[in-house]
Amino acid sequence: MLPYDIPPDKQFASTLAKGLELLQCFKPDAPLLGNKDFVARTGLDKATVSRLTYTLAQLGYLRHDVKLSKYRLGAPVLSMGYPLLAGMNLRQIARPWMKELADEVRGTVSIGIRDRADIVYVETCRSEDSDAPPVDIGAPLPLLATAIGHAWLAKSDPGERDKALNQIKVRYPQVFAEHARRLPQALRDFAARGYCTSPGYFRQGRTAVAVPIAKHVNSEIVVFNCAVAASSGSEQDICRHLGPRLITLVRSVEVAMGLL
Repeated sequence: MLPYDIPPDKQFASTLAKGLELLQCFKPDAPLLGNKDFVARTGLDKATVSRLTYTLAQLGYLRHDVKLSKYRLGAPVLSMGYPLLAGMNLRQIARPWMKELADEVRGTVSIGIRDRADIVYVETCRSEDSDAPPVDIGAPLPLLATAIGHAWLAKSDPGERDKALNQIKVRYPQVFAEHARRLPQALRDFAARGYCTSPGYFRQGRTAVAVPIAKHVNSEIVVFNCAVAASSGSEQDICRHLGPRLITLVRSVEVAMGLL
């Protein structure tokens, strides 16, 4: 079943939505998928999947591996994302401050926006001395299990927040059951101090803080995230240091962009 949270609408092109849902099935640990995989992941019938994969392959969005009888994403998928990144001058403005903070705390500093039940990175800077695994632009993180996701939820209006939470509940019920109980405290913490924290809920051994930008950028809620090794100190000490530092960084970016 496709987890659309969209009311009945004659203008909604369901065939297009199903094709896009197929493209969303690919993950870093699943770069090759066959028609049976798409059926299992989407709940669509075999005939529909066959027509969609054929069409997407003809258009170049999928590449067919004849030997394996499976598909991989094609270059046009990557090309589609470039205008989004190129149009976010926030990335270029923030990068020097991000690199400075990453080097200072020997960690990573990233920018993320929401993609349904996830937050995806659109920029990231990593200290040369960091022991954190490299994180690529486009990497998804669960909205409900991370500091950056909590900060997005804290910044969103109640209606937008409820819609996002409903999508997570439908699409990832196990994640919702495990992490939804932490959200009320995260919202209270954000209201009190201006940032959210995540002591290894998603990535063990890492402590993260996150701060959203005051105003929407390109109609998006944009959130900055800073993560360091949990061994750097106690969770409380790390957050007390990183939180204000990340707030200062975000305010500097807002001033440079004329958002304040």
